[in-house]
Amino acid sequence: MTPGPEPSQANNACAVRTDSLCRHYQMGQTLIRAVDGVSLQVRAGEFVALLGSSGSGKSSLLNLIAGLDHPSSGTVIVEEKNLAQLSRPELAKYRLRSVGMVFQSFNLVSSMTLAENVELPMRFAEVDRSQRARLVGEALDRVGLSPRMTHRPSELSGGEQQRAALARALINRPKLLLADEPTGNLDSRTGTEIMDFIREFNESLGMTIVMVTHERALAERYAQRMLFLADGKLIGDHANPSTTAGATPGEHV
Repeated sequence: MTPGPEPSQANNACAVRTDSLCRHYQMGQTLIRAVDGVSLQVRAGEFVALLGSSGSGKSSLLNLIAGLDHPSSGTVIVEEKNLAQLSRPELAKYRLRSVGMVFQSFNLVSSMTLAENVELPMRFAEVDRSQRARLVGEALDRVGLSPRMTHRPSELSGGEQQRAALARALINRPKLLLADEPTGNLDSRTGTEIMDFIREFNESLGMTIVMVTHERALAERYAQRMLFLADGKLIGDHANPSTTAGATPGEHV
């Protein structure tokens, strides 16, 4: 994979912005305010963690940024695109080319080899077949899985499957990585390994990271800024001095 800009060269423009963003839905007679008037900014090249208890709205907010859900009101703008104004084909293209996504569940296709799973987004993006094998090899090499490319997911450990999911998220070279509890199904040692990879993508590729977690210690170790949510609202926005010292991409907004 072609390296992105060095951290010192990262564009400090706004990568993600939400303004009075709401996602409300009806459950019987009850109005659920999953996201309730959230306004925030994430700078290009920044590593941000969304924290909160279960039901706080952090995963709902991430889904809106990913274009997987549609806001009830307000705006979410990524790379100067207002996602609420995009058609379904345009949203599909956005998710395919602009955003990489990693979830707690690995979401690998069980009948496919590791290489085929990683290649899949390129097939949808109609990348020339002659380039795919090289790019798959580079992506798997970056996460240390080159020797396992012919294996199927059932033959891999949980950590290996999550590394494969990271390689797949990177394959179309997005500028933004969204991670929803990426270590939730992993033991602490393997979780640290995955988080070290994510931090490396941020530092060496200049990739913007927005990560959902309920583990404050994890956020304090890796994220440059922590956003706290409760009842669908943004209740706190704190720079992390231990990770932002001297780091231009992590400048506090």
